[in-house]
Amino acid sequence: MSCPRFRVVLEVIVSTASAPKGPASYFPSIEKKYGRPVSEWFEVIRSSPLDRHMELVAWLKSEYGLGHGHANALVAAVRAEDGR
Repeated sequence: MSCPRFRVVLEVIVSTASAPKGPASYFPSIEKKYGRPVSEWFEVIRSSPLDRHMELVAWLKSEYGLGHGHANALVAAVRAEDGR
């Protein structure tokens, strides 16, 4: 005999365990909303002459129309990848 309540809890645990965490959790919606893969956004950020986190966020917002959360997630991910 199976317990339906246990099954629902187990499904939630399994589905959230494989879900991306941190900045990466924004990546699917960024790609969908702005029509570019995240790898392109990483290149855009790395090609910028700006270096400070919030300067890059403001630049992405003004130049490319990204929302604050999306811009912040992309910059945070690039900086983490680059060890900054």
